[in-house]
Amino acid sequence: MATKSQDRRKVRLSRALGIALTPKAAKYLEKRPYAPGEHGRTKRKQDSDYAVRLREKQRLREQYGIREKQMRNTFNEARRTQGLTGENLVELLEMRLDALVLRSGFARTTAQARQMVVHRHILVDGQLVDRPSFRVKPGQLIHVKAKSEGTEPFQVAALGGHAEVLPPVPAYLEVELDKLQSRLVRRPKRAEVPVVGDVQLVVEYYAAR
Repeated sequence: MATKSQDRRKVRLSRALGIALTPKAAKYLEKRPYAPGEHGRTKRKQDSDYAVRLREKQRLREQYGIREKQMRNTFNEARRTQGLTGENLVELLEMRLDALVLRSGFARTTAQARQMVVHRHILVDGQLVDRPSFRVKPGQLIHVKAKSEGTEPFQVAALGGHAEVLPPVPAYLEVELDKLQSRLVRRPKRAEVPVVGDVQLVVEYYAAR
């Protein structure tokens, strides 16, 4: 479970970036749709091109809850992959195990999904995986460990308890929520991935570094 200080950090970060990183942050943004701090209500001065690109990169990175080194490594892989680098970047990030645990409805937030993986509750094709960054391949089955199925967080998930705060299940996943299992049927496409961000600005940010 997230601590109060972690919750406050996510809310403040969400307001600074202009996106809801958690369900609690979404409620705050409805009431206070402006940046934190004493100048939050005032009109922001024109940002530099660098500041705009940096903020867009931060928005994408925070939605996946990953470190800068992980983000850069994934970008470098995306650049080496055939196709548009920005779209490749999002698609590769989306195939992370913690991202798919969240999309499947097993968790309420990215942080909770990552915690479920790290605490060894999640299997891929019957094998225990405790690395949130594990890259799921099309065709692989993600499911909750039998001993964990009866615990409260997963019972809530199995009954669809997170449906009101999560986007609809994307077409690249087949989910049987009552069985706490899902399958990545194919590689995600950027247009289907429910994250906010201008990926071309992220590409420009890294290209200039």
